[in-house]
Amino acid sequence: MRASEPSPDPAVRPEHGARDRSPDDSYDSAAPRATTDVHGQAAVIARWNPQGAALLRATGGGGPAAAQLIAADDPNTLLLRTELARLEPRVELGDPVADPDPETAAPVAVLVLDAGTPLGAGTLAVAERLHTTGVRLLFALNGTHAHPEWRVVADRDRDLLTPVLGGPPELLPVSPRLAVAARAGADAALLDRSGLVALHTWLVTATGAAGSGDVVRAQVVADTRQRILDQMAVLTAGAQEARLRAERAALTATRDGGRAQVMATLRNRLQLARVDLLHEVGARMRTVHATARTDLDRLGRDALPGTPARVQHAVDGLTVELDMVVARRLTELHRQLTATGFTSGPAAGPGAPVPGRGSGPPPPVGPDPEPRHRGVEDHLVVALGASAGFGLGRLVVAPLTLLPALDYASVPATLLLGGGVAFWVVRARGLLADRAHLRQWIADALVNVRAQLEQRVATALVEAESALTEQVVRAGTARAVEAERRAAEIAAHLRRLAVEQPARLAACERDLAVLM
Repeated sequence: MRASEPSPDPAVRPEHGARDRSPDDSYDSAAPRATTDVHGQAAVIARWNPQGAALLRATGGGGPAAAQLIAADDPNTLLLRTELARLEPRVELGDPVADPDPETAAPVAVLVLDAGTPLGAGTLAVAERLHTTGVRLLFALNGTHAHPEWRVVADRDRDLLTPVLGGPPELLPVSPRLAVAARAGADAALLDRSGLVALHTWLVTATGAAGSGDVVRAQVVADTRQRILDQMAVLTAGAQEARLRAERAALTATRDGGRAQVMATLRNRLQLARVDLLHEVGARMRTVHATARTDLDRLGRDALPGTPARVQHAVDGLTVELDMVVARRLTELHRQLTATGFTSGPAAGPGAPVPGRGSGPPPPVGPDPEPRHRGVEDHLVVALGASAGFGLGRLVVAPLTLLPALDYASVPATLLLGGGVAFWVVRARGLLADRAHLRQWIADALVNVRAQLEQRVATALVEAESALTEQVVRAGTARAVEAERRAAEIAAHLRRLAVEQPARLAACERDLAVLM
């Protein structure tokens, strides 16, 4: 009988209703109680310390046993060996080797795998050789704390090992660093998560390590008792209640689900986008206007009628560019709001339709300019041009008048030269007047285009604000409902804890009394 079990007392007095029993009968009546106590301890240990219960079941009656450790000789392997050596009964692990000799290998071997990458062909070959010679293999996936994707790696390792071993491998995820943290913080749950206790239990079962049964049982009982005491400390300290009350207070402080803050952010960002985009429209319109005027100054008389088409083409290109600028700005705004969790779904991109783009074609520059009406200035230019031409012609042919024979010939020459100069002056003045007329038309047309583009941008922002506001309101309402539901759950949980805490403390005290 183990030292922790109650010893039968031969001097037990007969109980009421059993006065006619002999001393031998009294001794026999104590045996069921001792067995009941052992079973009660086993039940308590199974509830509070499943790994310890498994260790008790695995503790046998053989002598000291050893297992082969197949791993790289690095700090991670050293830490794994150190933490396993702290557990009783102790299982001797040989020095780590990467490729042991199957003929001299121990009958039990632990093959350490990396939790970050699947095993390679060399490791598969080692596992196959050892399995062929009858070595019992356990695969420890080491370093799970540093690799969140270790489950994917474990599944891949199982798929690779199953054909080699003829069945699913025994694979345990372990993390010696979690075991170190659990030991430093006296956290039993974290120790269970580390997998070291499960690995130790497997080694004890596989190697038949005995140790002292009473020593192992005392260690397991002490560990279980400490777990119960830790739980009682948590219950009496009220840490869980304080955490729940703090969470409920935080939920109460944000009853609207944070909608007001996000709405304020949305309005501020939209106003900033409005100012920036309107400034962008003005800057691009000034560029188009300056380009049109520069091109107009270079055009001849024959190219002037194509000016409205060229201006319309420039406006079309400007509209497409502005739509892309608006799309990028709204995409950025959508991304910023998505980061808060209040919007979802794909945002508008440069190649996707955005609010305002599908509302209509680019704004027209307006009707073509009316023909320039000739007035008093044109007649005055004709008169001045004719006068200047005749005067210039008279000046040019003046030397011919010195010769009487050429005096009569100077008159036709004067008239021809004066008419040519007058015609050139009139055409030049007309070209300048036509350019001035088109220049004024361009200025008036682009003012109208700018107003339409600003309206287009404003429409896009209003539509975007409407869509984003709807998403924010919907998400805020859902969050508010969820917050109310969570607050109600916390309130119910607090009431349940207040009712259940005495019963839970009493249950802990009963389990603790069983282990005494």
